[in-house]
Amino acid sequence: MSPAGASPAEAGRAAAKRRGTAARLGLMALPVAFFAVFFAYPVTAIVARGLKADGVWRLGRIGEVLAQSDVRQVLWFTTWQALVSTVLTLLIALPGAYVLARFDFPGRQLLRAVVTVPFVLPTVVVGTAFLALVGRGGLLDELWGVRLDTTVWAILLAHVFFNYAVVVRTVGGLWGQLDPRQEEAARMLGASRFTAWRTVTLPALAPAVAAAALMVFLFTFTSFGVVQILGGPTFATLEVEIYRQTSEIFDLSTAAVLTMIQFAAVGAILALHAWTVRRRETALRLVDASRTARRPHGAGQWALLAGVVATVAVLLLLPLAVLVERSFGAGLGHYRALTRDDGGVFLVAPIEAVGNSLGYAVAATAIAVVIGTLASAALIRRDAGRLVRGFDALLMLPLGVSAVTVGFGFLIALDEPPLDLRASWILVPLAQALVGVPFVVRTMLPVLRAVDVRLREAAAVLGASPWRVWREVDLPMVRRAVLVAAGFAFAVSLGEFGATVFIARPDNPTLPVAVARLLGRPGEINYGQAMALSTILMLVCAVALLLLERLRTDRSGEF
Repeated sequence: MSPAGASPAEAGRAAAKRRGTAARLGLMALPVAFFAVFFAYPVTAIVARGLKADGVWRLGRIGEVLAQSDVRQVLWFTTWQALVSTVLTLLIALPGAYVLARFDFPGRQLLRAVVTVPFVLPTVVVGTAFLALVGRGGLLDELWGVRLDTTVWAILLAHVFFNYAVVVRTVGGLWGQLDPRQEEAARMLGASRFTAWRTVTLPALAPAVAAAALMVFLFTFTSFGVVQILGGPTFATLEVEIYRQTSEIFDLSTAAVLTMIQFAAVGAILALHAWTVRRRETALRLVDASRTARRPHGAGQWALLAGVVATVAVLLLLPLAVLVERSFGAGLGHYRALTRDDGGVFLVAPIEAVGNSLGYAVAATAIAVVIGTLASAALIRRDAGRLVRGFDALLMLPLGVSAVTVGFGFLIALDEPPLDLRASWILVPLAQALVGVPFVVRTMLPVLRAVDVRLREAAAVLGASPWRVWREVDLPMVRRAVLVAAGFAFAVSLGEFGATVFIARPDNPTLPVAVARLLGRPGEINYGQAMALSTILMLVCAVALLLLERLRTDRSGEF
């Protein structure tokens, strides 16, 4: 009830606020149900299967697993390679972030798109590309007899390749919006260029750098496809070891303990990431990014630009170019072989994986956009309570929790009516949508929060329902963001591998699963077909990304 003597306008705003709270809870209902059924339930089921015997929890198994020397070695390798990968990525990518944020030059938008392509590529394609570059019979092997496959260097380089765009986008996006006059004022007061950057710009960038570092650490800590292909039997991250314990050794109790360890680590990383994001959203003096970019001047700036372009060419483009070249090693022979069913790896011709992947990705995108849009609408208010903030954290968990555990959990949990989906085609899109939803939310949420809240309040005070407020106020402003979110969800779904490797049927393989299975078989034909399929998958993802870039609204590439 409104206070006595409250004006009609105040009473209307109070009623609108109550309706808004109820609407947010309603919007959260479907996403919460989706994650409860298709994420929490399968993960809980697989952990319970591994740690329960005759209805009794065997919690002592946790200590037994941690006491194993090979498990501790996996934990150590997972942690230190993620730390080294993060440091290398920051060192190599920060100059690129500066160049794309502060320099205006011909081909800038193309360079931005090229930098982002590796991030949306499936990890299987990244692993295959580096295998063609540094593996047996690869370019370095042919030229100088150098092989880096089954070494940690190949893994580290592939991780830098994959996460370069994370730093460029996260740090460069903020760097381009910082008002350069603050640094110029420090220099006018006598500070050197480096001192002005260290005392003015670096503290402002610190939250963005920390957020980017945490995301890179998260992605490399949970690395699967890259390590599986390039590490061989020598190196294994937690994710690879969970896969090995589940599918090869069938030790579900060890896999369950490793899943719990990874879950705890990911939870801590996401909590730190949320804190850095909140710091980054504190008041900074920001300007239109298109006003801060200037044409390079002086030999130093042109040299820096040339160095960044050379780094992108060698680190990002060369592996992909070698991948394409290897796919044409027998002319069109490897591509023609994709149309033949040899009765070996698959029950169908490998080329059918293209149609399967596209169909699955479209369905997964539709699911991810619906769930992600509802979730984003519920998270618009930054001053929401703990329940809503916890919901935001829930949406990010699929990025870090073992996809292998989710996939195998689907087979274990979704095997009885009314959720007996093991024989249904929808199982693959559901698993892919779990990974796509966080990208939809992270894409749409900043745009929704940028909409002037007074527009929504005015519409609500005038009697518009929450649905009409969304349709008349928010949707016209975020329509482009919806399309971009759908594009990212499509690219991510297309390349999902960890969960799909368990649930994709032999007669309906996806592209990443097909590539991995072909690489697992000896023979030049299988290797060539893997390269050809990887090239097709890379081209599809690249086209999707280039279409996304055309949807950007300003020169900075941000919304």
